[in-house]
Amino acid sequence: MSIPYPFTAIVGMDDLRLGLLLNAVSPAVGGVLVRGEKGTAKSTAVRALAALLPELAVVAGCRFGCDPAAPDPHCPDGPHETGPGVSRPPRMVELPVGASEDRLVGALDIERALSEGVKAFEPGLLADAHRGVLYVDEVNLLHDHLVDLLLDAAAMGASYVEREGVSVRHAARFLLVGTMNPEEGELRPQLLDRFGLTVEVAASREPELRVEVVRRRLAYDDDPAGFAARWAGEETALRERIVAARALLPGVRLGDTALLQIAATCAAFEVDGMRADIVMARTATALAAWAGRTAVRPEDVRQAALLALPHRRRRNPFDAPGLDEDRLDDTLERFKGEDGHGDGHGGDGGDDDPDGGGPGGPDGPGGGIPPQGGPEATGTPPESGARRHDAPAEPEPPAGPEPGTEPDGRPRDPAADAGAGAGAGAGAGAGEQSAVRAAEPFRTKTLSVPGLGEGAAGRRSRARTDHGRTTGSRRPRGTLTKLHLAATVQAAAPHQRARGRGGPGLVVRRDDLRQATREGREGNLVLFVVDASGSMAARRRMSAVKGAVLSLLLDAYQRRDKVGLVTFRGRAAEVALPPTSSVDAAAARLESLPTGGRTPLAAGLLKAHDVLRVERIRDPARRPLLLVVTDGRATGGPDPVALAARAARLHAAEGTASVVVDCESGPVRLGLAGSLAAALEGTAITLDALRADSIAGLVRDVQQVSNGRPRRAA
Repeated sequence: MSIPYPFTAIVGMDDLRLGLLLNAVSPAVGGVLVRGEKGTAKSTAVRALAALLPELAVVAGCRFGCDPAAPDPHCPDGPHETGPGVSRPPRMVELPVGASEDRLVGALDIERALSEGVKAFEPGLLADAHRGVLYVDEVNLLHDHLVDLLLDAAAMGASYVEREGVSVRHAARFLLVGTMNPEEGELRPQLLDRFGLTVEVAASREPELRVEVVRRRLAYDDDPAGFAARWAGEETALRERIVAARALLPGVRLGDTALLQIAATCAAFEVDGMRADIVMARTATALAAWAGRTAVRPEDVRQAALLALPHRRRRNPFDAPGLDEDRLDDTLERFKGEDGHGDGHGGDGGDDDPDGGGPGGPDGPGGGIPPQGGPEATGTPPESGARRHDAPAEPEPPAGPEPGTEPDGRPRDPAADAGAGAGAGAGAGAGEQSAVRAAEPFRTKTLSVPGLGEGAAGRRSRARTDHGRTTGSRRPRGTLTKLHLAATVQAAAPHQRARGRGGPGLVVRRDDLRQATREGREGNLVLFVVDASGSMAARRRMSAVKGAVLSLLLDAYQRRDKVGLVTFRGRAAEVALPPTSSVDAAAARLESLPTGGRTPLAAGLLKAHDVLRVERIRDPARRPLLLVVTDGRATGGPDPVALAARAARLHAAEGTASVVVDCESGPVRLGLAGSLAAALEGTAITLDALRADSIAGLVRDVQQVSNGRPRRAA
């Protein structure tokens, strides 16, 4: 068994360590979601905490880890007699991204239930994690229905498994920790709200701290056992402090002033629902217990707000989580107690501690984070890596060429599009204009891929899925997961006499079992190909175009799609964002997109073809939807329109579902976007018709047109 990295040897990351420790003291806080860039010790800290937790007593032989002092009366392995039990360390259970529902909650043997009347239950990861730690790395990439099951169990402290009328319940109380890299996609706000605390982590920009991180990691890799032994004293002291805080927790007083501050803070930041108030109350209580006090102070409430509220303020996927600390301080100041210190200042047994009162002492808002000194301290002051207060400012962009000239000073080609400059590369040019802000997003029509797919669960196109309406039955391939009861009875009924049936029960054999086939919705790969050339450069026009694309991105987020962004302008196209689940990253790239230059439409389509070719290899089950946002014009080179048509026919030949969002405006329209849609064998739709409240139709499926002419919504 590998030796985990010591928790007390982690450098910086104060918010991360505090959030984990508070959940160790009080799992009722509701878990912690750790957001941060890659390589910031997220997984290391979680595994280190699991090794730090005190041992627990369990009923011998119980697969569900029941407490011998108070066994679960509903335990499938019960009933249990009270007794001393056996000791073991808490389990650290990791939930892989590709886990199935049965692997998470457990599986019932339907065949034995039907044929023998036996509840044969195989426990899942929730049972393994009971009274331990359940760690979900990349929780934002987990299927939504699994996240729902996971968070329901965490909230109720129990897991329910039901299959065709057969049900099993068992206790499932655990410390839930999820980690995620926001660059790979966000969790829905409804799921974010279910996590008690959230912390942001980032690598420190202080060279001394980075040196210390590397030094300790190299020492650990060279000799894990020796490194752990050097930190054993600090680990033991921290473990004892967790036990003491747990014992003190029931006696901590949460007074009326603290409750009023909590309620006022949640109201001031317009947090939805009441979960935030409850989590803040539990967190403030855990902070007081961690500091060795029996009453909650205003600094506990403040720290609880910083941990419990930022992720609950997001209203849409493009909002950045965060909290205005000045506003928080003003709110707490308005609702402080008459003595200016809130409830419990004095008389709590904590003021006599000579180390108390400061932010690093046990009475401070941080509750006394484990020291960063230890046996290998360098003397550098600890710094939290959770926020980048000292990040360097972005450099000023270099000045562009003079208006009306090329980058090398030559006069611009007057035949180029209005406002365009034939710059070098994908967008440099004299006609380049600064980025235009997007118009307000709106609800779009539903655009879906035709046919029946088998991709990842989502909300866009029809697909065969594990969840959805039952459409038929088939013989199971491997383990039976969803029984089609009527089909099973129908298959078994003709053989009852031959099988010697003598009673009311049905004699069922394995060959009779039928798997239910279900139809639901899948997520697709929505690849945006956006024209950023000079013909789109009118500010009001480009603002409307960006607003439309932003609206489609929001729709993709709600439908659980992956998105990618290809832009074309000047002489070439570029992949502004490779396919990702991070819709907000695509929105950020779109917001900063400049315009200007010629219109290399063919280059944009060919670049999109390359992206889709690679994605078909990486994820063959995910069907693509190509969204080309352009007015249909093409310039540059000999016969650019014909070249664009040939590039479009490449997509049509591979059956790629396509939509052309026609951005052409004005009284005279050339209809070039419609011709492009015909070459793509897709659909053309105008910006106005894209709105869901438009009178030009309600739902528009993307489908190939037999006569070669695209359908068009005016």
